[in-house]
Amino acid sequence: MPGAAQALALFAAIRLAGIGAIALANHLAGQPLFKGLAHSWDSRWYLHIAVYGYGTHVHVLAATGAVQRDWAFFPLYPGLIRALSTVLLLSPGAAALLVAWSAAGAAAYGIYAIGRHLYGRAVGTALVGVWAALPCSVVLGIAYTESLLTALAAWSLYAVLTGRWLWAGTLAALAGLSRPTGFAVAAAVGVVAVQEIVKRRGRVPLGLWIGAAIAPLGWVGFVLWVGDHTGDLFGGYFTVQRAWDSRFDFGLGSLRFVKALLLHGGRVTYPLALVVVAAAVLLFCLLCVERVPLALVVYAGTLLLITVGGSGPFASKPRFLLPAFPLLIPLALAFARSWRVRPRNAVLPGAALVMVSVIYGTYLVTAGHTPL
Repeated sequence: MPGAAQALALFAAIRLAGIGAIALANHLAGQPLFKGLAHSWDSRWYLHIAVYGYGTHVHVLAATGAVQRDWAFFPLYPGLIRALSTVLLLSPGAAALLVAWSAAGAAAYGIYAIGRHLYGRAVGTALVGVWAALPCSVVLGIAYTESLLTALAAWSLYAVLTGRWLWAGTLAALAGLSRPTGFAVAAAVGVVAVQEIVKRRGRVPLGLWIGAAIAPLGWVGFVLWVGDHTGDLFGGYFTVQRAWDSRFDFGLGSLRFVKALLLHGGRVTYPLALVVVAAAVLLFCLLCVERVPLALVVYAGTLLLITVGGSGPFASKPRFLLPAFPLLIPLALAFARSWRVRPRNAVLPGAALVMVSVIYGTYLVTAGHTPL
């Protein structure tokens, strides 16, 4: 695709700078250079599932007695880790990073493809650059699933925009196997499919019907599988998630957190998380004003709704929003306009954004004690 090499080079440069800063910080602290990349927080759960399978690891919280089970983690990522470590004879940690890094590159390519399709090469490149330089984009370089979900989502949405419904549905089904929020992709595919069916009075290609039908199967299938193993087919998965303090509470938990933060303050990750979430809400409003295709609005809006309306650690919400790349379209448009008028007006804020991303990402991985 024309211009993709430039966008991918920009993405690689930004993220390699982030990994290099982490390696330097670890070196100065006398730690292994890449400590924390493959064994941070949730990564350990994915690696354990990849090696031993499901139902083999639980964790009991001393404070509440809640029993956290590995059924909370979706199967696509650990399945890919196991496959690569078997075929390529890699350690599980190395395989996990290879999957995450490859998916991040595929995601950047898909994001560029969407930006270029809608607005041209400059906006596509800017969209990739802004996504690579988000404060929590360090997650793209560690053994987490955000890069995998973003890659599947980007190419599924691109397939919707270009009328490739079988691909859209298949990739949406895989996205539903990657993360709990993966059903946002199926929601986007389904809503646009319904819109097309209504607009054309049912006279649509067979591929659209099939794509819309298979889109939610990955997410629904895993949820029912967990339910079957817990003895509660329809509610078991959600019981498992509640043990992780993960449920939809219509934003009550978020409001309580914001109140506590304003009254008592908190470490740097919490105020920044609040700024990111507030910016995401504003960007969604701007996204709607830009009249972007419905698939992008539904996908980004669903992820935003889950993030703002869900409980769980507030410091992790910027990570949950990382796959919501359509929110960055207004920023990419602004960067592209600034570049055309005066390149310096785009380079300076872009460089500042990259610097903040590298410094903050290094802090999160090497010195922060807050779960990513």
